[in-house]
Formats: sequence, C-alpha cells, structure tokens
Amino acid sequence: ALCPQELRSGCFWRGVLAEASATLIFVGVVLGASAAPGPLAPALAGGLAAGALACTLGAPQANPALTLALLCTRKLGALRGAAGLLAQCAGAVLASAAARLVLPDDASLITRVSAAGTARQALAWETFATFQLALVAFAAADRAAPQGGLALGSAVAAGALAAGPFSGGSMNPARSLGPAIVTGVWDDHWVSRQHPQVPPRDPNVGMG
Repeated sequence: ALCPQELRSGCFWRGVLAEASATLIFVGVVLGASAAPGPLAPALAGGLAAGALACTLGAPQANPALTLALLCTRKLGALRGAAGLLAQCAGAVLASAAARLVLPDDASLITRVSAAGTARQALAWETFATFQLALVAFAAADRAAPQGGLALGSAVAAGALAAGPFSGGSMNPARSLGPAIVTGVWDDHWVSRQHPQVPPRDPNVGMG
C-alpha cells in the first residue's frame, strides 16, 4: 500500500539517493570499461564495482530487475519501489550521458545481440545470467558484508562473461536503458528487459 508519510522520512530519501548513486557509479564503471576490446574488462569492472557498492552503500539493488522482484513478492513498499526504479533509471541515464561525452563513439555504450547467436539465444543466456545473479544476491543478504560483496561481485562478473558474447551480459535493465535513451538506439533492447523474478528472502539485496 502507498504510504505518503514515507516522503517525510530521511531514511526514505537516503535509500532513494543510494539507488541513484549506486546505479550511476555501476553503469559509469561498466560503460567506461566497455571501451576496451573483449568482454573481460567490463565483466571485471562490473563485478568489482558491484562488490564495492554492496559493502559501502547499504546493499542498494541498483537493478530494476531486483527491485521489481521485491515489489512482486511484497518485500518492498510500492512507493519505495517506484522511487527506487525512477532513481535507478535516472542514475543510469546520467552515467550514460557522461560516458557519451568522453567515449570516442557510441558502440561501447550499447548492449545488443551479438553475431555469435540469435535473439533467442541471447535471451536464454541473459535470462540464465540474471537468474544466477538474483539467486546469489538474495542468498548474500544473509551473509556478512565482506562475504556478500565478494559473492555478488563474482556473480556479476561470471554472468557478464557467460552472456557477454551473446547478449552483452547486461543483467540490468537500467544499464541497457540509459544508453538507449542517450543514443536513441533500441535494437534488440527487449532482450535485456526479460529477466526472471526470484522470490527474495530479504529486501537488502544487491545490484547487477
């Protein structure tokens, strides 16, 4: 249920700010690393950023797929969830706009289906990668911060390396949405929006 009084809570706005900041940092790091050839650099950068943010910003989701999972299972209030989604998208757009100013071209910004496979294969790999990320994120919520951050970062890197050759290994709709809005390129964007929803056990889960 909607709770308008939440808007007067400092904790509410700190959470929203954490979502925006974490998504901006995560997307910015991944986009910067994507300028390097091959999938290794963005995979490692994304994994390191996800692990660090999970340990320092109170485990923000920084991923609309995880936030929607919390909403669907009623682990997150509608107002907090909607504000979090808007903050994540805003952070991703800001990071994408900044990256576009400094990168030599738009090629490294876009996640798209690779010539290595079809759109269906890309969807299958993207779904698998996001599933394992969500599973690790929900399980890591029960662990101490250092171990949880390590597990989450490893899941981001592993998913990006596995799905990267086929779909770009986004695992995060905000990471794909930001560049699409900034560049106007929406080719095969639907692949990055099809993610499984895993019933979470705790609302304090991380990004991807």
